[in-house]
This record gives sequence, C-alpha cells and structure tokens, in this order.
Amino acid sequence: MRVVLTGGAGFLGFHLSTFLLDRGDEVVAIDNLSSGSQANVDALSLREGFSFIRHDVSKPFDVDGQVDAVMHFASPASPRDYLGDPLGTLQVGSNGTFHTVELARRKHARYMVASTSEIYGEPTVHPQTEEYWGNVNPIGPRSVYDEAKRFSEAVTASYRRSCGVDTAIVRFFNTYGPRMRPGDGRVVSNFIVQALTGKPITIYGDGSQTRSFGYVTDVVDGTIRFLDSGHPGPMNIGTRGEFTMLELASLVLELTDSASELVFEPLPTDDPTQRCPDNSLAAKVLDWEPTTSLRDGLVPTIDWFRSLLDNGIDLRAGEQIPT
Repeated sequence: MRVVLTGGAGFLGFHLSTFLLDRGDEVVAIDNLSSGSQANVDALSLREGFSFIRHDVSKPFDVDGQVDAVMHFASPASPRDYLGDPLGTLQVGSNGTFHTVELARRKHARYMVASTSEIYGEPTVHPQTEEYWGNVNPIGPRSVYDEAKRFSEAVTASYRRSCGVDTAIVRFFNTYGPRMRPGDGRVVSNFIVQALTGKPITIYGDGSQTRSFGYVTDVVDGTIRFLDSGHPGPMNIGTRGEFTMLELASLVLELTDSASELVFEPLPTDDPTQRCPDNSLAAKVLDWEPTTSLRDGLVPTIDWFRSLLDNGIDLRAGEQIPT
C-alpha cells in the first residue's frame, strides 16, 4: 500500500510511518516542519519506501502515482503550538482538509482525518462516546484547535455523503511516548522535562482535572487497524485509565527520582476538567484495546528525554536530538 501522510515529520507521524514501513508499505510524508522535526525525517529517510515532501498542505498540492490511502495528520497539536499560530491552525484544519480529501477523491483512496478529544470540549457526558456532540466554546482561545478539528470532521463526513469518498475520522486522547518534543507544552513532556532538570513541576488549577494517556505504540496499532477496517467512524482511540494531574506528577517524580517541588498556577481558559474515552466501538470493530499502563509507558518516554540530556540537548530550550 502507498500512503500519503501529512504531518509525517511529527511525533505521531514518525511512529505511524515506522509502523507502515515495517509492514512493507510505502510512505510519502508531507510536512512544513512548523512543529515537525527534521531529525524525524532524517531517521525515516534511511528506510526503504519512505519519501518526504516539504510543503504546507494549507496550500494546494498533488502527489504523483498511485495512492491507496491519505492520512491527514498535519496540525499543531499542543496548546503552545496552536495558541502560537491560531490562524495557521484554522487553515490546516480547513484548507488542509479540503486539499487532502480532494487528493483522496482524485486517487480513489481511503481517507483518514486525525481529530481529537478536544472536540468534546468541557464534557457533560463521561466517559465520552462518539455519539456525544461536545460542549465547546467556539470563540475562546482553544477554539482555534477545537473548531478546526470539528470543521475537518464536517468536511470529511460531507465528502463521504456527497462524493462517495471512503473516509474515516479518528479521535485521539493525549498520546505520549518517545520522540515527543521537549518544548511542545504538553503535560507529559512538561512534567518529565521539569523533573529531569530539577525545575518545579507546574500544576495548573488544583491538579484534580483528569486526562487519559495513550502510549504511542497502542495508539498507532489502533489507528492502523482503523485505517484497514473500512469503517467510517468517528472512532475514539485512547485509554480508559483516568489520572489526575497530581497523580501524573507523582508518578513522574517517582520514576525520575526527582526532588522537584510542585507549584500551582491558575487554570487556563476553557481547560477541560475531565476527559476520558469510551473505547467500546474500537473494541467491537477493531478488536483493539490498549495494553500499556501509564507507568510502563512513562519508563521509555523518560528514557527518551534522558537520552536527549546525555547528548547535550537543552531540554528547556526545546531542542531536538540529532540523528
């Protein structure tokens, strides 16, 4: 199978590309490197079957030759990135979705768009099922990401109904693992970097808000099963385990053997207090369940960040490890 993967230089894009290449597929990765990593591209470029196009998919593009699947995973995904580029985030969710689904339509390819648990907003249903429509502030600071993803889902569903494109909508919940960017602003990387560098661990609010954390190999397995299934979704791909921010911080401190103290800051605007997926659909359709506990997933993730330190990378500056 020949797969076009936008956002292919990012954290999740790297792991998806690796999985696809390992099973013998070809991957054409497209990324403008605004939040993706050249180091990821360099590592993947050593693999047979991988090619890379540097391009912003908010602008028109085409790919020569046969294409069997298009996976639109390009987007700033951490609060630091999408709040730093709000208009670009909206453009990749709107124009980028139109350009990538049009490529799938022209190539008669399977199309998958990466959505997010953020479309559920501040949920009034818990855990969140795919039937839940969400509770989102459409004009708040986080809306640039939430609404970009909601719009991309609407475009994808419309192309299925109106144009007969074979589409799939996947909704992710807080994915973590090796090759996360040190400075991306996500809670797992924030806590690990702060613990390893002896800085205070920043807790927003009182730390009672919850998230579910999916280890990247579990998430990739579920995503590719979904891609291969022919099911349209939407489908949650996440982990049912639910942890408070205080519980996550405590576990990171234990596993890093860090003496960092906890400091508390005001909760950001529209930051959800609770988030956890109902995975019943994925279990039924894909025979998929995540198998990696948070403790077991944090160990190799922490090792990754330690390896950056060992290679002289300044974690606080958000530098990436050279290949």
